[in-house]
Amino acid sequence: MLMSADDYRESLRAYKPRVFINGQAVESVADEPLLAPGIASVGVTYDFALREEHAPIMTARQATSGKIVNRMLHINEASQDLLYKLEAVRLVCKTSGCAQRYLAHDAFNGLYQSTALADTRHGTDYSQRFLAYLHEAQEKDLTLGIAMTDAKGDRSKRPGQQVNPDVYVHIKERRKDGIVIRGTKAIVTGAPYMHEFLVMPCRTHTPEDRDCAVCCAVPCDAPGVTIIARPAGRPGEASAKFSAKYGQSVGVVIFDDVFVPHDRVFLAGETEEGGVLTTSYATHHRHSCIGARAGFGDLLIGAGALMIEANGLDIERHAHIREAMVELITITEGFYACGVASSVYCTKDPAGSVMPDAVFSNIGKLLLATKIYDMHRVAHYVSGGLIVALPGPDEDHNPETKASLAAVMGGRPDIPAEQRAEVARFIEDLTVSHEAGWYSVISLHGGGSPEAMKREIWRNYPVMEKVELVERLLDRGALDGGGRVSKQPGRCCTRGCEVPESPQPAKATTLENTAG
Repeated sequence: MLMSADDYRESLRAYKPRVFINGQAVESVADEPLLAPGIASVGVTYDFALREEHAPIMTARQATSGKIVNRMLHINEASQDLLYKLEAVRLVCKTSGCAQRYLAHDAFNGLYQSTALADTRHGTDYSQRFLAYLHEAQEKDLTLGIAMTDAKGDRSKRPGQQVNPDVYVHIKERRKDGIVIRGTKAIVTGAPYMHEFLVMPCRTHTPEDRDCAVCCAVPCDAPGVTIIARPAGRPGEASAKFSAKYGQSVGVVIFDDVFVPHDRVFLAGETEEGGVLTTSYATHHRHSCIGARAGFGDLLIGAGALMIEANGLDIERHAHIREAMVELITITEGFYACGVASSVYCTKDPAGSVMPDAVFSNIGKLLLATKIYDMHRVAHYVSGGLIVALPGPDEDHNPETKASLAAVMGGRPDIPAEQRAEVARFIEDLTVSHEAGWYSVISLHGGGSPEAMKREIWRNYPVMEKVELVERLLDRGALDGGGRVSKQPGRCCTRGCEVPESPQPAKATTLENTAG
């Protein structure tokens, strides 16, 4: 069942999580003004899936059930699915800034692969458990928080060496009917307004730390769960032309002896498979982040063009302004193109799903992580400095200053000063506000540090192929005519790439129709 944004907001009332914001307990998540922008952001993923014009990319058929589900919860079967997911994330994020819900897609795809691997190696039934949970989450159209990043404590020490073991979530007790987990997860996106949490390991653990290699699903209001979060966006602030409407909360989630039944446990001490899950999730998530920040780029491009217009400049005549806008477009579409390439050059996983190309996913994420500050710089350049000179929004209603300010703060005579000021405050909100600085940091470190991306690029890039190329040239003076196949995983030189088709509405099928 596909929910609407209103359905999603109402569904939160069925849960009673223990949530604290700014030192105060939250009685009702659905009615808390400090969380309203975050709930609205997630709501976009629900409403867009119900719109006929967006349904082809916002929904998909789940092969294991034959049902139509939200794209944010779908398991990718082909490169086309990856491309549609990329487009879907860009679509919802250019409306909401960060729709947050796509993290569940990334975790589900990683779990689909890692549970199948664990079953093959160890004879477990994790894959069966996960599929049952996947279908349940899809049927209920849930929003899931990914509790992956541990508090970590002293980062020079491994989990088992920590003074306080609770800086990592770990299995405290193994029972016949399930496990008991304890510890702390930090940086859980959208934590207060999730239905459930997917607890996942944050690294490849050693056998000595096998109790930290745990993956399970936990309702947000399970006994022992506490959420300590920040407000979502800047609700109620007049100058917050964007983030008063759409925002994102992040929370610390404490698991204090939380019981998890076996049917919701998907890894429990399998360190190698936990490492596979971590890497797989990271690749999927970096691919999704490309779409998310391309949506943010769309907002800046649109705001920049409006600001130039309001300032009375002709972008065709003023080359320096045109060059700045082209730089912003080049940055945005440059890293987005890496996401498209990553979709086309995907690889088939033994579980039957597909992985985005690791090189292109990590290059795209590295570009957006390091270029986010250049995107802000360009937006400031084309705005002409009004975002600094503009008085606070309360002056817009001050009878003693309103007329004088309107006279001197206007640009083009056919564009009201109020509209010019509104665009300036929009750019301010996106690039220099407290919320903007926070988005910059999550762009830089979300999905792993830039160093982690560099390691993945180097690990997966076929450097030796280039070495062999030069060696042949030096030895022979020319290339032989043989069609050499790339050693880089995902490159399909011998069969060509799969060209995605135009989006079409997904059709539900029965399990019988999906067999084989």
